[in-house]
Amino acid sequence: MKDVMRYAQVGVGGRAEMFQNAIMKDFQETSIMVGYCDNNAGRLQRSIDIAKENGTELSGYPAEEFDKMIAETKPDCVIVTTRDCFHDEYICRAMELGCDVITEKPMTMNEEKCANILETQKRTGKKVTVTFNYRYSPPRTQIKDMLMSGLIGNVLSVDFHWMLDTKHGADYFRRWHRNKVNSGGLLVHKSTHHFDLVNWWLSSVPETVYANGKREFYTPATGDRYGLTERGERCLECPESKKCPFFLDMAENESLSDLFLKHEKYDGYYRDRCVFSADIDIEDTMNVIVKYRNNITLSYSLNNFMPWEGYIISFNGTKGRIEHRCEETVYINGDGTTPGALKKEGTWTRVYPHWKPAYEVDVWEAKGGHGGADPVMLKYIFDPASMPEDKYMRASDQRAGAWSIMTGIAANHSMANDSVVRIDDLLPGLLLPEYPEMPSVDAPLPIPEEALGDKA
Repeated sequence: MKDVMRYAQVGVGGRAEMFQNAIMKDFQETSIMVGYCDNNAGRLQRSIDIAKENGTELSGYPAEEFDKMIAETKPDCVIVTTRDCFHDEYICRAMELGCDVITEKPMTMNEEKCANILETQKRTGKKVTVTFNYRYSPPRTQIKDMLMSGLIGNVLSVDFHWMLDTKHGADYFRRWHRNKVNSGGLLVHKSTHHFDLVNWWLSSVPETVYANGKREFYTPATGDRYGLTERGERCLECPESKKCPFFLDMAENESLSDLFLKHEKYDGYYRDRCVFSADIDIEDTMNVIVKYRNNITLSYSLNNFMPWEGYIISFNGTKGRIEHRCEETVYINGDGTTPGALKKEGTWTRVYPHWKPAYEVDVWEAKGGHGGADPVMLKYIFDPASMPEDKYMRASDQRAGAWSIMTGIAANHSMANDSVVRIDDLLPGLLLPEYPEMPSVDAPLPIPEEALGDKA
């Protein structure tokens, strides 16, 4: 008989459903959901009703009754899937009330909130899990495996370019993410995934950050250039809807309508605001240079108006180069489709050894959200006893959560002040995450005969 963990969840919007479905459908032997908390009464009742349909009777609580939910439902662990700006509030309070925490990325959005989480975790001794599902995606795990093997020796530099397309990328400019007070901007909200991947791939942490960013595509001027001069505040009933390529029809999408449109009357939140609004204050074009503690340099970019979704990354090492391209399917959050599934034809990995012919490797494959990552990660979270020991050390706690966001937080400071920012100046004394060992910096570099040509 397996031990059953009791879970409560705060925030029942689009991010919540992956965890809800996992607990109520896939991990019933190890997990039970006992309570929901949200600031939207309609969406809260919707989640309660769905739970009941899945055989789970539970209570719902308004946001101001979070403490009451913990006292009455007695969860072992709280799942935090609220807006980013509230993460620290619920993470810290849950720990103070005796619960472990699972939180969506980013763990939080600035250095003060991060310091509060770290201090509370140290004081309470409770467990914090940050769900970096990209680590569990088979192609990304394969890259980690190749780097750990020493295939290209010691990594010296990384070039990493992430593209968000005009469907998914545009969506951040419709929702609450469009304002830094809610999300910290995309270098925190979105890029935390990418910076965590690099930290984990390299088994290192950032030291200095320099960044440039601008909003130049999702602007009123771009809307005018498209001829969309009679734009409304939102897509619903917008006079330009028939000729706008960015129009989002929530009324025709059952999932978006059920999750958001039907419940606007409770909190006034519009899910479909115009992507060309003057009210937006986040960047859509960003470039970052990061120096790592082990002297590796990262060159990173994020663009949110691309014709395809995914990334290109190259690792340059003392014995060669790995190039990896990953294309993802198109989706927007909450539309009922699988988020970030891989396009097989657009995903490949090539190795360029020094002095030898280049070759392509067979990419590790899996089905599911975020490149096949979600099913693997959820098993490690909700049924760890059934899973093998993870030599890649993909699980992440508050330390990895902190280091993943500090690159983006430092980038925000850098853009504001046009300066190089040291992580240690923003948040000194950060403890290092646990990462697998990488090839020794002092390992010998054998010279193959083919490198010497006629001299061999």
